[in-house]
Amino acid sequence: MQKRYIATLAALGLAAAAAVVPALTASAQEAAPPADTAVEASYDQFIVTFDSSAKSHRITGQGVSQVRELSTGGVVVKPSQRLDKAGAQRLMTTLAQQPGVAGVEPDLILTKQLTPTDPLYPQQWDLFEPTGGMNAPTAWDTADGAGVTVAVIDTGITPHSDLAGQVVSGYDFISDPTNARDGNGRDANANDEGDYIEAGQCGSPTPATSSWHGTHVAGTIAAATNNTNGIAGIARAAKIQPVRVLGTCGGTTSDIADAITWASGGKVRGVPANPTPAKVINLSLGGSSPTCGGTTQKAIRGAVSRGTSVVVAAGNSNADVAGFTPANCNDVIAVAANDRAGNRAFYSNFGAKIDVTAPGGEVRLETDPPGSRTTPQDGILSTLNAGATTQAGEKYDTYMGTSMAAPHVAGLVALVLGEQALSPAQVEAALKAAARPLPGSCTGGCGAGIVDAAATIGAL
Repeated sequence: MQKRYIATLAALGLAAAAAVVPALTASAQEAAPPADTAVEASYDQFIVTFDSSAKSHRITGQGVSQVRELSTGGVVVKPSQRLDKAGAQRLMTTLAQQPGVAGVEPDLILTKQLTPTDPLYPQQWDLFEPTGGMNAPTAWDTADGAGVTVAVIDTGITPHSDLAGQVVSGYDFISDPTNARDGNGRDANANDEGDYIEAGQCGSPTPATSSWHGTHVAGTIAAATNNTNGIAGIARAAKIQPVRVLGTCGGTTSDIADAITWASGGKVRGVPANPTPAKVINLSLGGSSPTCGGTTQKAIRGAVSRGTSVVVAAGNSNADVAGFTPANCNDVIAVAANDRAGNRAFYSNFGAKIDVTAPGGEVRLETDPPGSRTTPQDGILSTLNAGATTQAGEKYDTYMGTSMAAPHVAGLVALVLGEQALSPAQVEAALKAAARPLPGSCTGGCGAGIVDAAATIGAL
């Protein structure tokens, strides 16, 4: 749903293979050093291959013993002790210089991809399906987002067992006590008090239930994984920082700008310093505006200058993103949404200012045109609260929207930064370079394509 003024941009819906590891090879012409990988930090076996001129497929001396011959014609050799990267490099170079040797590579130990034990993971097509998903499982073999905090600037957060232990202290930046629905202004409690409205409130002719939007976004980014509970998060070792800016009738530019500044480690008058500044900010919010306001742009520029990547939902109006802020601001990663079949989702904004696309889901309801069907399974499943107005018990449910696409990218950015310290510009370039074209249709422009977690992490 597109909510009042600065809105949440969430169209609400219903309700073990072997890892492929690039071979590290060495030849007489150029010996490539073993790369840093999580597969092996040291090496105790190597494979030597021979060219057609080799008179014998045997390696002698050089401090190695020959273990066996391979069906492919090479041989496995073993040094007297395990070697670190530098030692492996030296041995590979020496072996490659022997007559008849075509190449040398470490005999790597391959492992199965992480398959989360979370019972609802099979329903998270957005993470693993090859058509419309983001190809996360292979990336999880080496990346988990450890050490990275992601600020979710949104409606706040509700207690949920799949987010327990995943959250660091945040802040409530809603200045208006009425809009905040907590009886006060800004404070250190980022609890989501509900954004439900009555008929006629906030200019809406009809009532609306609470969305618990920030909780859904947070689950996509970093829900606890491998805990035999619920869903899997993209960056399982990252931390979520809830920053509340959206209340009963949305949120103001001034509150959101201060939240961006604070979340990235900047100073905000009257607010204590952020003890855990975020390296990634997720903004699944926005509103119609032909320009990016100076206040918002200054806040974003400040965040980026402090090394924080700012990920923004493109909007759900099936229109050019140039007319929606903050997605039309400079220095952000603007994210469009694709459906399960790899098409641009029917609601997603588009245009030249889109940077990348990510799974946002597309739920068709019974009220859609004749011949349609209810497809909640094609939405994005994440953590949620069961309360219609105020908080009740926890649950899981599917939503659709660019609000759901943006946290896929924020989660991927956390994976990237957990592996390598990059500037926001470098992060954006890495996402774009590894993105794949939409296998379906995209009218109007979907940026570099669907983000690919495995390709992005692999390129690092």
